[in-house]
Amino acid sequence: MSERRNLPIGIQTFEEIRIKNCVYIDKTQFVEKLVRVGKPYFLSRPRRFGKSLFLSTLKSYFEGRKDLFEGLALSETETEWKKYPVLYFDFTGKSYDSVEDLIEKIDDSLLEYEAIYGKRTESKDVAIRFRNLIKAAFEKTGNQVVVLVDEYDKPLLQHVLNSEVEDKIRSVLKGFYGNLKSEDQYIRFAFITGVTRFDKVSIFSDLNNLNDISLNSDFTSVCGISQTELESNFVPEIVFMAEENEISKEECLAELKKNYDGYHFSQDTETDVYNPFSLMNAFFNNSFGSYWFSTGTPTFLTKMMLDVQFDYESLEYGIDVDSRSLEEYRLNSSEPVPMLYQTGYLTIKNYEKEFGSYTIAIPNAEVKFGLYKRLLPLYAGYPNDDKKIEIVNFLKELRAGKVNEFMERINKIFASAPKKSNQKCYELDCQAFVWLIFKLMGEFVLCEVQNGRGRSDAVVWEKSAIYIFEFKMDKTAQEAMNQINSKDYPIAYKSDGHKIVKVAVNYSSQKEQLDDWIIEED
Repeated sequence: MSERRNLPIGIQTFEEIRIKNCVYIDKTQFVEKLVRVGKPYFLSRPRRFGKSLFLSTLKSYFEGRKDLFEGLALSETETEWKKYPVLYFDFTGKSYDSVEDLIEKIDDSLLEYEAIYGKRTESKDVAIRFRNLIKAAFEKTGNQVVVLVDEYDKPLLQHVLNSEVEDKIRSVLKGFYGNLKSEDQYIRFAFITGVTRFDKVSIFSDLNNLNDISLNSDFTSVCGISQTELESNFVPEIVFMAEENEISKEECLAELKKNYDGYHFSQDTETDVYNPFSLMNAFFNNSFGSYWFSTGTPTFLTKMMLDVQFDYESLEYGIDVDSRSLEEYRLNSSEPVPMLYQTGYLTIKNYEKEFGSYTIAIPNAEVKFGLYKRLLPLYAGYPNDDKKIEIVNFLKELRAGKVNEFMERINKIFASAPKKSNQKCYELDCQAFVWLIFKLMGEFVLCEVQNGRGRSDAVVWEKSAIYIFEFKMDKTAQEAMNQINSKDYPIAYKSDGHKIVKVAVNYSSQKEQLDDWIIEED
């Protein structure tokens, strides 16, 4: 490829993408469908999934910017290109440390539009001002108003663990959004985006005409990039990336799919969706890196998982939920599963029509390893320091056959971690910590493996050997070794030609570390 194309890294404005001739995946067919069918709408998608760009596309359409849509699907169907007054409220890019910060943000937007359409009240109440602004815009232009809201829940998510501030913010937003129904006669179209689905008895309780399209099969790929869109729009980038990594085009596509694909946002589990932020960054850097997690993981989410002693293994193997769990989430809930889905750490993997139930699990390798890496220091007792545990060191020691050093490294972390007062919590945290270490070591590690006449805790494949691990709590390493031998765990690997190393380990809850281990070659 002689010249690199412009990829819209960090650009979320439709106008800028079109003017700068950046690569753009045509989503304008969804604009036509939404505008034709009705109003108002709500869409939930994880962060960095293209919500802001789609909202910006709607803004340009309702501003009558025909020039920006040349050559796109909408230019083939739209003939009117009528201009409407657009009120755009963007809650991204600001920290909401208090309810006053939220009011200040809304005030800034209202002042901008009041300067254009006129100010009809001296009230300081943002809900009253918004109501009057809608009427003023309608009266001045003679056209109904378009209201677009980006990341409505950003102020709320910042205070999930602070119910007092969260309640105040909720009250302000409830009054503000209530205008979308009370002033419906003046509104042509409304579209609200966020990460979490609304709680219908809360912020949008009065807005019972809001159409939630988050789980609608017709809009599965309204944000994100489908497999078809990837292969038809990014041929130069795929070819160049394959050449740079010295792999075939097919291998490149498989690696992209493994790392960034796998999202489903409806009962249609046939249409996979790629994370667009990660995909664009992978093409820009020609590297299959972890990009989504660099934008930040909510602290409250990992804390919630730790507090409820979450079944971490179920993240990978699947969790069965009903549709209500995916459609609504109460911010004061202690149940992390709905939030894990809505924030993109889990996605729909299967739908059982007969029971109306979904199976949700981790979507891809980028999310899996990124989330495990964030969880590991929490279970080790280092919630604010993920630098203390470098997985690569564990992997290097096993590859070199240094099993004792591998075990000593685990033990050193246990010994220096903050002490636990609750023995049950300690036991669960130990199990989680060791499980996460093995999972983070890569694709040649399996946990809870069916071998012989039982299930070993972990199996690690390396060039020089296959390692079989068994862990016990407050027993003895010899008991763990007896289980490996009596259940004949090595039998599945004896024809493989590799050396087999059995590692039997015992935790001591009193010492709060590993107090004994045995290493034997089979």
